[in-house]
Amino acid sequence: MDISLIVSEMAKKAAGVAPIGNTLKFNMGGECIYIDGNNGNAVTAEDKDADCTISVDKDDFLALTSGDLNPMMAFMSGKIKVDGDMSVAMKLQSLL
Repeated sequence: MDISLIVSEMAKKAAGVAPIGNTLKFNMGGECIYIDGNNGNAVTAEDKDADCTISVDKDDFLALTSGDLNPMMAFMSGKIKVDGDMSVAMKLQSLL
């Protein structure tokens, strides 16, 4: 799936929930999704510094967003790695 389509889908989901109040980045190798929760959960494909960075491969990210992969199980099994403020990562439940 193309990153622009992923960003578009995430933007739709993020628009329907309260702002997370922090910045969050999904790092999928050479591609990133950046969520600025200080700006109404604005979603872009920018690679900027964030309060929390979640490293995940694209297939696992898609499984997370579709509900086929449990975020806690993915973390415990090492499929996702969290760098930075873990409390920001916990806010992801509302976005996924």
